[in-house]
Amino acid sequence: MNISIFDLSIYIKFFIGLCALVNPIGMIPIFTTMTNNQSFLERKKTNLVANISASLILLISLFFGSNILNAFGISINSFRIAGGILIISIAFSMISGEFINKIKIARNQKEENIDNISVVPLAMPLIAGPGAISSTIVWSTYYSTWINLFGCSLAIILFSLVCWLCFQAAPCVVKILGKTGINIITRIMGLLLMSLGIEFIISGTSTIFPGLLH
Repeated sequence: MNISIFDLSIYIKFFIGLCALVNPIGMIPIFTTMTNNQSFLERKKTNLVANISASLILLISLFFGSNILNAFGISINSFRIAGGILIISIAFSMISGEFINKIKIARNQKEENIDNISVVPLAMPLIAGPGAISSTIVWSTYYSTWINLFGCSLAIILFSLVCWLCFQAAPCVVKILGKTGINIITRIMGLLLMSLGIEFIISGTSTIFPGLLH
């Protein structure tokens, strides 16, 4: 009985960790910005494809992430630093307004670009970003039994469902905020993402070079 409770706590902590890293509620303004001029069906498709892609990325990371990194001789800390740089570049484009302009251009192009927006940058790196992937890989190395991997897989699916529900509320956010509000929140989210990227870089650097940042 105690073992079962302990195992359940593992999955709960893993699920809460993913929610804290990604912050699905905080992602709503970003999703709103990207899908502001999409039709209802296009927005629904973008939401579905993004979350299915993100869950697949995290599931692959759970089962094969450590093997893939080891095959290329990449440490998790190096992966954190690279992911942090990627997040900072996206955050900078959000703050400067280039991110919104790129989305407007993409919306005026062919419908297959909806899939591109769903996968990049929505699914990766915004939902299944370096933080979520790194966390998933670390958990898979700590709890590597098939039962634990199955439990973590259910946690990932539940997490994707939470993200999907949050993004379903995006149209309401559009009506409440308006175009100006979306632009303001997009830049605020850019600042938050840039801070998160810097945290990833600091975390990876401090582990690779102990004492460097102290």
